[in-house]
Amino acid sequence: MEEKAVERKNETDEISLKELLRKFGEWYRYVLSKWRTILVFGILGGILGFTYAWFKKPVYVATTTFVLEELDNGGGLSQYAGLASIAGLDLGGGGSGIFQGDNILVLYKSRKMIEKTLLTQVEFDGKKQSLLDKYIDFKELRKGWAENEKLKNIQFNTAPGPKSQKISYTRLQDSVLGKVVEDISNNLLNVSKPDKKLSIIRAEVTSTNEDFSKKFNEQIVKNVNDFYVETKTKKSLENIKILQQKTDSVRSSMNGAIYSAASIADATPNLNITRQVQRIAPIQRSQISVETNKAMLGELIKNLELSKISLRKDAPLIQVIDEPVFPLEKQNFGKLKGIILGGIIFGFLSLVTISIKKIIKEISL
Repeated sequence: MEEKAVERKNETDEISLKELLRKFGEWYRYVLSKWRTILVFGILGGILGFTYAWFKKPVYVATTTFVLEELDNGGGLSQYAGLASIAGLDLGGGGSGIFQGDNILVLYKSRKMIEKTLLTQVEFDGKKQSLLDKYIDFKELRKGWAENEKLKNIQFNTAPGPKSQKISYTRLQDSVLGKVVEDISNNLLNVSKPDKKLSIIRAEVTSTNEDFSKKFNEQIVKNVNDFYVETKTKKSLENIKILQQKTDSVRSSMNGAIYSAASIADATPNLNITRQVQRIAPIQRSQISVETNKAMLGELIKNLELSKISLRKDAPLIQVIDEPVFPLEKQNFGKLKGIILGGIIFGFLSLVTISIKKIIKEISL
């Protein structure tokens, strides 16, 4: 019984395989009979691909590569951390840092950095212009806005100088600016690590305007660098400021005690020997105050210098390796490439359409 069951199963498998090959042969002959239709669609696709390549503007790629400095988590300052903590100060040197790993890549894509870069005024052909206005010009957005009553007179005023910031924008202005930021983040700006094992980061800006690509690339790298330095050294600068104030205060108090002792001696030049308490007691109090302030001043100066070392340690972020220079890399969508891709895509679509129609026809019979 078992042998007969195995034989029946083998016969069923053989029939299924023969049926599959027969169906494939029928499909192949049917498709082959429609070669003229596929050829026509392929030629149409090639023409459309050629037309697309003809009208598509070339794009310019501005690239900056730089090394991201990793923090020293152990650090030469770890031996002084306990000493500084006594004074309630944090000298840094611990933790992984907010800009380590891939966090820097997210920072480049953030709205804050892109928006700040767009609102920065730079020089184009000898004239100051914001990068946002330059983007609007080469994208020809105002032509589309001309028919919209709300958008046709919209302006984005920025404060003069390289540190332009958003002033006070309306909801409509913020909405338009948000769309521009989204387009740049998704289509124009690419930030990546070519090798995951290395700390080298590449920032690329791709647009149809060569000047915009270069200026925007340079400015966003600068803005991220400045933001890092400002943020990363903020705690160290606050520590230095507090220590400097305490040091100046203790030094002033010590100087006051020294002058007080001298003033007491000068005020009693011919003091009666039986009245020495009037001179000795105040002078000793002043001397004790001087010695106390002297010890405190020594520790404060030591911690102040350590904080300055910590500040110098934290300050660097980016060591630029390559910067964009004119002429930028120019990328064209080749006409031959357009013909080939258009022909393949339309030929494949026609093949799929023919196959689906055949399947539907067989099912409906």
